[in-house]
Amino acid sequence: MTFGRRLHDLVAERGPLCAGIDPHAGLLAEWGLPDTVAGLERFALGAVAGLAPYVAVVKPQSAFYERFGSRGIAVLERVVSESRAAGALVLLDVKRGDIGSTSQAYADAYLDPASPLACDAITISPYLGFGSLTPFLDTARRHGAGAFVLALTSNPEGPEVQGALATSPAGEADDAAAKTVAGTVLGHLRSANADAAPLGSFGAVVGATLGATGEDLAINGPLLAPGYGAQGGTLADLERIFGGLWGVPGQVLPSTSRGLLRAGPEPAALRAAAERDNDRLRALLSGTPR
Repeated sequence: MTFGRRLHDLVAERGPLCAGIDPHAGLLAEWGLPDTVAGLERFALGAVAGLAPYVAVVKPQSAFYERFGSRGIAVLERVVSESRAAGALVLLDVKRGDIGSTSQAYADAYLDPASPLACDAITISPYLGFGSLTPFLDTARRHGAGAFVLALTSNPEGPEVQGALATSPAGEADDAAAKTVAGTVLGHLRSANADAAPLGSFGAVVGATLGATGEDLAINGPLLAPGYGAQGGTLADLERIFGGLWGVPGQVLPSTSRGLLRAGPEPAALRAAAERDNDRLRALLSGTPR
């Protein structure tokens, strides 16, 4: 079964919220935990227990585990395996991007079921050219996984690259329409998802705190919307940016981390926070936001 199909079906069942599991040092302190591997493990696995059985997607940020070295990666492996065992899809936020055999090695590390870090999907960067992502997309197709490509990110520095006008590989203007880099990425994703039903497996990262984009976000694939919640993205922002795309379950995945994790450390409190956000998002889907 494709990632797009699995995502569509699970969002229809559990709601569209994507729960970040990002062990910031500050959040560990808020939970009364030390900034050590032991604290990381208690935090991360506590978050899994409170969130993974109840949300469609969990999104660990790899960097917060990598900073502890091999022992931190071992914790990340448990986060991935235990989240998947709880029925959630795991989207690993790694933002990898390279060329040739290096891209293939990254793809095998995160998308091949034989890997101890095998996930359902990862985030990837297109800024070595969209064609450099071919090993990721081919590996995802082979294993029924997905990928989310950076397109319109929520950081304020993003527009200087993403809003620039694209050129062809030959270095000439892309066409008379003068597509932006972001628009070109979205166009490639639209092609990659062509004819997929009910939803393609290749998504875009589109921040929930953006102003007007002017880009066509209809790519027949999921749109990961980081920045919802603690970073300032609101329900009104989600409706403004993605309003015409809510109809298909899984097409828009609002993502929040700190806003949920600050409800911890009790698993019941984490579950209640996730269910509250999912209820609000479902209400937005139904046209009666609250």
